Amino acid sequence: MTAELQALADHLAASLGEAVTASAIAYDELTVVVRAEDIVRAVTFLRDDPKCRFISFLDICGVDYPGREQRFDVVYHLLSPHLNHRIRLKVETDEVSPVPSIIDVFPAANWFEREAYDMYGILFSGHPDLRRILTDYGFEGYPLRKDFPLTGYVEVRYDEAEGRVVYEPVRLNQEFRNFDFLSPWEGTDYVLPGDEKAKA
Repeated sequence: MTAELQALADHLAASLGEAVTASAIAYDELTVVVRAEDIVRAVTFLRDDPKCRFISFLDICGVDYPGREQRFDVVYHLLSPHLNHRIRLKVETDEVSPVPSIIDVFPAANWFEREAYDMYGILFSGHPDLRRILTDYGFEGYPLRKDFPLTGYVEVRYDEAEGRVVYEPVRLNQEFRNFDFLSPWEGTDYVLPGDEKAKA
């Protein structure tokens, strides 16, 4: 299967030229990195080319790498029933540079692009209705960014006295916080339950 995927990668590199910046094969799947401005051309080619026929759109998701200048990867997954292969396309972008929407090629991308915007703040140019889809009205921040606080910014509760939903800033009372400065990722000086035999 690796030879078939390598042939597909070579075909894409030859056909799309400088639009493809990198490719890799891992776990019997091909990953191709594409320039953001060429994503519509790339998915159109993958759908229409007789050697590809990736006609089934599966997913769009985001990945956050806050240490990078272009902190986000927008990841597209497509399936070719003809080839019985999946392909993963990646596009790099930052917080302010929009990625062209692929709705004109795959209309099913609509809600996936809205979700990537809602969870990461990734912008899509040409999207007909780019607004939040999963979070509440007036939600602040983007919950899947790695710098988003685990507690959020606002807590929501129903107030019996006022008879309505109330939004309040998050308060963490000190007595409910547990500070364990020995991170299990760094290795602890004490034995965790269940690890008695592992350290021997």
